Amino acid sequence: MSCMMIDMEYYARKAHFDYFRTMQYPYIGTTVEVDVTELLEYCHAQKRSFYITFIHVAALAANGVPELRQRIRGDGIVEYSECPTSHVEMLEDTTYYYCTLHHDMDLCMYYDEAEKSRQRYRTNGITEEEDVESMLFVSTLPWVHYSSLIQPVAGGDESNPRITWGRYEKSADGRVRMPVSLLAHHSLVDGLHIGRFYENLEREIGRFQKN
Repeated sequence: MSCMMIDMEYYARKAHFDYFRTMQYPYIGTTVEVDVTELLEYCHAQKRSFYITFIHVAALAANGVPELRQRIRGDGIVEYSECPTSHVEMLEDTTYYYCTLHHDMDLCMYYDEAEKSRQRYRTNGITEEEDVESMLFVSTLPWVHYSSLIQPVAGGDESNPRITWGRYEKSADGRVRMPVSLLAHHSLVDGLHIGRFYENLEREIGRFQKN
């Protein structure tokens, strides 16, 4: 994983960047119902964790949007070549810990690495081992099928995108759909880029079904 500083002199969104940084709550996000019917069937057939699988799919979708790989650093912007995920894992006492996963690998290797990481990070609690600047923050609310979500953010220039999803449910047409939320810093990300994330997500799910 590498990163580069963006030349702000030639950055097309410089005015937007400066404007949204002045806001008390400079974040933009939405929740979209995503069809996961075949993906869920695949996970059941292959006896794979839907949660871990969807983290991978969502990470690939986010990494496909350069703006979601950008972070505010000082008065400038750094763009990463690849962003790992930091997701929550539930413990028996109902607390949780953070687990980091990388996604620049084939599917079989990813599943193996995911299991190793889940075991390795169990003792860390909510302390991250790696630099968090590059990370995509991932969580889930599997207990509710929600229509909107308010997420905690540190505020200011904290610019890690947050991807969250809720409980999947079967619709009247027999399809299984799940609410998926994306929250990002508006100084870096516009509605166009959020739309590209969901387009990528649909495409990645489609590719994954062919595995």
